[in-house]
Amino acid sequence: MSLNHNDQLQLLVDILDDHQSEKDGEIAEYQQVKRIIKSLLANQTVTNEQLEELLPQIYNYCLQGENVQNQEEHIESNKDNIQGWMDAIEQTATASQRLD
Repeated sequence: MSLNHNDQLQLLVDILDDHQSEKDGEIAEYQQVKRIIKSLLANQTVTNEQLEELLPQIYNYCLQGENVQNQEEHIESNKDNIQGWMDAIEQTATASQRLD
């Protein structure tokens, strides 16, 4: 079963929220986020310009997260970014649902 656009966005928020609240991230989670971002961009399902700019930032955060020694430090140093990404994704998802 494949996830639709809104499901993918919600999954991104859920994973980022887990990172922020638990101050920990698993390599598999970073890889999953990267796959979701690749899918969103490849399928051209992202029509929000702000989100289109943020997805590569989230992708880079995940690339770095796969290779850092200290997950807590990595997440803590990106906490403002993570919150901003979640806010932007949630706003996009909310606007998209109103259009449905």
